[in-house]
Amino acid sequence: MTDSDLASRLAANLRQLRDARGLTQAQAAKLAGLPRPTWTTLESGSANPTVNVLVRAGAALHVSIEELLAAPRATGRIYRADALRMRKRGSALVRDLLPEKIAGMEIERIELPRGAVMNGIPHTPGTREYLACERGCIELTTEGETFSLAAGDVVVFLGDQRHSYRNAGSEPAIGYSVVTLAPPAAPRH
Repeated sequence: MTDSDLASRLAANLRQLRDARGLTQAQAAKLAGLPRPTWTTLESGSANPTVNVLVRAGAALHVSIEELLAAPRATGRIYRADALRMRKRGSALVRDLLPEKIAGMEIERIELPRGAVMNGIPHTPGTREYLACERGCIELTTEGETFSLAAGDVVVFLGDQRHSYRNAGSEPAIGYSVVTLAPPAAPRH
């Protein structure tokens, strides 16, 4: 990597971070305790700043020097349907909706054909699950209690219990399951 590449990265990151915070160059420079022309030069890609200037710019934007100098990140990334994990569970079709895993969270789309029943898998103790019905009629049974959901309804339940989903309607049903796993217990000392 050349010095020019590094200066370009710094410039792009500073502009993106400043814009994301809704700051003008003058406001960012003031927060950093730098003259406005210095900030302008940093964002132009022609600067060769000292470590002190980088520390001040990072502090003003609440990021590390490493983030200021890192390759600029894309604003988004698309994952095509065929790249998302899909599996059959009985006659139900389940598709993951988090291609980039989030610790302690799972989100799935559940498609239940008419009359289909799918047994849920109990999660770790303390887990909560949210089931949202998008289309059709879904019955959730958990520990002997049954909840009937129509389109737009949501039920919250303990995900660490035995549970099942059933399409109680005459058309295919679609629901979304959001599981928030209980945080791991703190180690005892």
